[in-house]
Amino acid sequence: MASTKPKKKNPRLASGRKRARQDVKLNAANTSLRSKYRTAVKNVEKAVAAGDKVKAAEAFGKMQAVVDTVADKGIFHKNKAARDKSRLSAKVKTLALAAASSAA
Repeated sequence: MASTKPKKKNPRLASGRKRARQDVKLNAANTSLRSKYRTAVKNVEKAVAAGDKVKAAEAFGKMQAVVDTVADKGIFHKNKAARDKSRLSAKVKTLALAAASSAA
């Protein structure tokens, strides 16, 4: 069942109408960046789960850039971004260590 939001009334003032138009654009941009962030994090987690050291390291590098960009824009808090990077970095490092110890 799709949730339907109550329809908002149109603002009377021109400044209010402009604000509403801008909000639609900002909401679309923020939604896109939020999705990009989550996808980047998910790609690293998938690579780690698969045990692919090279792919995980490559995805982690890309993920760092996306996470920093999104945090700078204020879409997610900078501490959340730092926490996600830290946790994924630890996972990638343990994967690399496990691969190195099994190879030796």
